[in-house]
Formats: sequence, structure tokens, C-alpha cells
Amino acid sequence: MTILIGIDEAGYGPNYGPLCIGATAWQLEERGTKNEGREIDLYQLLADIISPTPDKNRIAIADSKLLYKPKQGLAHLERGVLTALAAIGKPAEAWESLLAPPALPWYADYNCPLPIDATKEIVAELAERLVASCEIASVRLVDMRARLVFPQEFNELTEHYGTKGAALSHVSIGLLKAILTSSRNSQLATRKSITCDKHGGRNRYGALLQHHFSDEPIEVLEESRPASRYRWGTPKARTEICFRTKGEAELPVALASMMAKYHRELAMRAFNAFWIKQVPGLMPTAGYPQDAKRFQSEIAAVQSTLGIEDRILWRNR
Repeated sequence: MTILIGIDEAGYGPNYGPLCIGATAWQLEERGTKNEGREIDLYQLLADIISPTPDKNRIAIADSKLLYKPKQGLAHLERGVLTALAAIGKPAEAWESLLAPPALPWYADYNCPLPIDATKEIVAELAERLVASCEIASVRLVDMRARLVFPQEFNELTEHYGTKGAALSHVSIGLLKAILTSSRNSQLATRKSITCDKHGGRNRYGALLQHHFSDEPIEVLEESRPASRYRWGTPKARTEICFRTKGEAELPVALASMMAKYHRELAMRAFNAFWIKQVPGLMPTAGYPQDAKRFQSEIAAVQSTLGIEDRILWRNR
């Protein structure tokens, strides 16, 4: 048995809203051939139900930047994320069922029904087809997770680790470790292949991996600008991880990207709804630096009146 895991983030650069990290895990039965993770193409195995580009009759799974534009809505993200969650028995019918939000003012009264732009009927139909296609291909989606880092924790982590890139790396590997330790399937796997989109311009991840997997000697296979690869474990229970540019070219990473982006967009909808109610006529923000400064100045008076501290609102880096 082989387990393929993909990890990606959304919201690394903004000042407002959470940093969101998504992860997906897929199980493949051995097929009698040498299964090197980077040679397994889930797009090919699941071509009858999954497309790397928008498709009317299939689920589009790709880099979230290609599938989501604010004016186009959330339909593509929902057809991928909500369908996949339904396929593993974790249907999300409202935001609070997707995520238990922290105790922040802008999440207190927000619980929008899901999906927003897709339909329940389409999600249910696609989920049924996805399960059937996976069964035929001897593939199973076994886990989907998101880890959201809100501003106060984000600032604490960047201060602790020195840079936001290091903070991202530690949170991402922490999420990976949680998947590996909690999943019986991953423990039974003879091989685990993990792909992460690169964290900024970082090329060396050996010390980071050794910190989180201290019981195993980490072997460096490659450290370069295109990819950094490592492995640990015995030949019969090998774990390999690759940090690469354009990791979303691999389906597990692409779905992780969509998972992260969907969580962030829902969190920002709640955030904007709260502040627009407090400041009539306020234009919403995506949270990125230039527009965040505009938004910050326009909510400043109300923020002061409400006694909302910057530490829970504003990301310093």
C-alpha cells in the first residue's frame, strides 16, 4: 500500500485573515510495479471524474489560483472541496460544520449554509461518481484537513521562529505529522510519498524535518531551487518528501491548495461581513498589504470604539 500526501497554503502574504494550510491523503493499492510517488499520476488514474482544468462534467482539481477569481465565485472550489469531503463521509452543510471558528467578533454570528455557489445536488452526484471511480482505480481518498493560523497566533509564531516562512514550514510539517500519526492506513503503508509546495525561497528543510521526526535519521536526496527531497525509514516502510516549485501540478497538492483557499475565502467573507455592518459603505478587502492599509484606516475609529486590539486583527508580517 502506498499513501500519497499533498500539502499547500493560502493566505501567506495578507495582513488580515488567517494563513490556511490544507492537506490531503490518498491511498493506492500495490499494482505489482515499482511505485515511486512522483511517477504516480492520479490525474491519469481518475481521468473519468477529475480534470486539471474547469470541466462541466468532471471535478476540476488544480491550483486554487487557476480555479478561483472573486468575480467568478466559489463554484469550482466547492465542486472540488465539498465533493471530496462528502466522498470521505465528512459532508459540510454550513461553515461551522466545516470549521470550528475561534472566539473572534467577526465569527460569532456567522454560519453561512454551504455550498454558496455550487448546489447540493451537484456535490452529491459528483461525490458518488468520485467514490465509484476511485474504487475502479484502486485509489481511496482517506484524509482531508485544514489548519488555520489566525493573526494572534501567526504573530506569535513568526516572533518565535524569526520569519513567517519558518513559521509556515513548522505549521505545515506539524499538520503532516498529525496525519501520519493518526491514520491507521498511513501506519500500514509500505511507502509514504509527500509533496509540499515550496515555502518561499527556502531550499533546505533537513533540520526542520529532523526536529519534527526526531526518532528517524533524515537522509538528504536533493536540495536545489526546483526541488528539495528527503527520506527516512526502512526500505519496507519508506517515507519520502519533496518540497517543489509548482507542487500543485500533482493532484494531492492541488486539492490541498483548494482546501486551504476555500477555508480562507469563507473566513474572509465572515470578516468582511462583520466590518461592513459596523462601517456602512465600507468596501471589502482580501487582506493584502496595499488594500489592507486602506481598510485599516477606514475601520480605525470603530475598532477603537469596540475595543478590538490589533493583536487579534492585524498580522505584522
